[in-house]
Amino acid sequence: MKLSMLLWLTSLMPQPVADQACLATTVYLEARSEPMNGQMAVAEVAMRRRDRGQWGTTVCKVVTAPHQFATTTTSGSFDINNLDAFHKAWMVAGRSIQNWQLPLAQRRMLVPHADHFATVAVAPAWSHNRPRVTIGEHAFYAVN
Repeated sequence: MKLSMLLWLTSLMPQPVADQACLATTVYLEARSEPMNGQMAVAEVAMRRRDRGQWGTTVCKVVTAPHQFATTTTSGSFDINNLDAFHKAWMVAGRSIQNWQLPLAQRRMLVPHADHFATVAVAPAWSHNRPRVTIGEHAFYAVN
């Protein structure tokens, strides 16, 4: 399925399902080759951003905010064709959403306070002099 079609379909879905689909798509695009912890950490950043409201009040709004996640920097014609990887991303998204429904003190956090990430191969300007946690090929930062 094309990325643009999948994102369009989320606009027709009820909110809980749309959020899981948007989060799964983000995990797939950003971290499908990463271990489970790396995928969970990517999802955690999106969930934290949703809670803060700076990038949107739903997961879909957060992950489609301009230039924030791969959902907006990847061509809409990109084919999401690795069904095993998407299924894993779907499961990660569901677990992340369930985890985020718990009271703050009970949530399992992999990257506490992180609201940004980048691959370890790059060093964005906003990452300088910030503490980071590295999981797989991603570095996670608390920027805001």
